[in-house]
Amino acid sequence: MTPEEFRTLFPALRSTVWLDTPGAPPGSQPVVDTLRDALDDWSSGGFGWLEWDGAVAEARTLFARFIGVNPTTVSAVGSLGEAAATVAASIPRGRVVVPAQEFRSNLFPWTAGHEVVAVPPRHGSTRLEDLIDALDENTALLAVSEVTSREGQRLDLSALRTATDRVGARLFVNLTQSLGALSFDLAAVRPDYLAVHGYKWLLCPRGAAWLVTRPDLVGELRPLAPGWKSTGPPYGYFAGPMRLATDASRCDASPAWLSWMGACAALRLMLSLDARIVERHCLALATRLIERAREIGLRPLNDGGLSQIVVLRVEEADTVAARLRHGGIRATALGDRVRFGFHYFNNREDVDAVVRVLSK
Repeated sequence: MTPEEFRTLFPALRSTVWLDTPGAPPGSQPVVDTLRDALDDWSSGGFGWLEWDGAVAEARTLFARFIGVNPTTVSAVGSLGEAAATVAASIPRGRVVVPAQEFRSNLFPWTAGHEVVAVPPRHGSTRLEDLIDALDENTALLAVSEVTSREGQRLDLSALRTATDRVGARLFVNLTQSLGALSFDLAAVRPDYLAVHGYKWLLCPRGAAWLVTRPDLVGELRPLAPGWKSTGPPYGYFAGPMRLATDASRCDASPAWLSWMGACAALRLMLSLDARIVERHCLALATRLIERAREIGLRPLNDGGLSQIVVLRVEEADTVAARLRHGGIRATALGDRVRFGFHYFNNREDVDAVVRVLSK
């Protein structure tokens, strides 16, 4: 599917330049149609809740295919915070290294029962070498996001894997701000844990998230809130002993059905794309915005690895974001900066529209 064909699946793009996918993307027609059909069935009473509940298993299989793992290693959870908290509650107590500027859903969960080493930024950015220097033989786990939401830096996960291997630490990777726009080399990174909330670049409704655990560590996992999903199929509903499922589904949350039905539609759409072509497209647009912004005197906050997210330092960011919105452009103000994100549905004209507004 070409970017132009993909773009036609998003009705909002007929009137809006959408560069706010780091916050949330507009709904794609296949996902919205799925949800509308479900609402119609709900309203008419024609739905079957067991069929709706089956969307979780389908989404698990689709996600496993997308990321390239065995479905038995995938837990279906409700958020990134839940995924991180599940791992935090399952691993032995120890020292966890995390960037001080990390998104709070991958920061606060580790404080429960662990000694957290928060690595401070330098010149406003998380430095790869500082994360590596913070690791030692007492480190149990390093938790990072591949792309930092605050400045749009793409961390070198392979280098972090090498560093954690050197000290015997585990690696938890959050792909919420990258998977779907950037390709992921599972074999190169070999994360012990991988988590992603699908409502950003994977185009899912909010409430569908996944935790992937290294196969030999699945047996350590403990559900945060054991329930009827913890024992695995065939599910029982009343009484009986709690025998956790032998695979990662032991940590499944009780599902919000509409979120998971929408997730199936979104993942089928994403599986129709070539992840490498999507990445090249998104990075080319990000590079174009960086170059055009520098021509008008604006500086990107990221001086590390390029990602599909561009963050520009501006004066009066809220005013700039309001001007952009008045011009039909969606972006997010973050204090002293404005953040833009490029998906496969964006194009060069979107970049040029931003530059026209910022030049005024």
